[in-house]
Amino acid sequence: QVQLAQAGGGLAQAGGSLRLSCAASGRTFGINVLAWYRQAPGKQRDMVASISGSGTTNYADSVKGRFTISRDNAKKMVYLQMNSLKPEDTAVYYCKADRGSYQYWGQGTQVTVSS
Repeated sequence: QVQLAQAGGGLAQAGGSLRLSCAASGRTFGINVLAWYRQAPGKQRDMVASISGSGTTNYADSVKGRFTISRDNAKKMVYLQMNSLKPEDTAVYYCKADRGSYQYWGQGTQVTVSS
């Protein structure tokens, strides 16, 4: 089993920055893809960014150029640096780890961006 503990988030002004972190514990051997998702009220949960075990990254078009995903395998951490925040970024953010066909989710953290 894998447990994901999130930190960061909170309130930011439009144009500001926030950094999210996610720490993995438990049976973490073999985890491949790490990702960040977000879900706003009334909307589906969508992938924001992902990073493979080899370091290949993918971003949603809505955040490309503003958000950066990174991982530290030695520390078993994944991060999401969010710059140039927009009110449309307001959502609950979740980290996710994949191992084979299994998915593990963090508890979620609220990010609110004011106008």
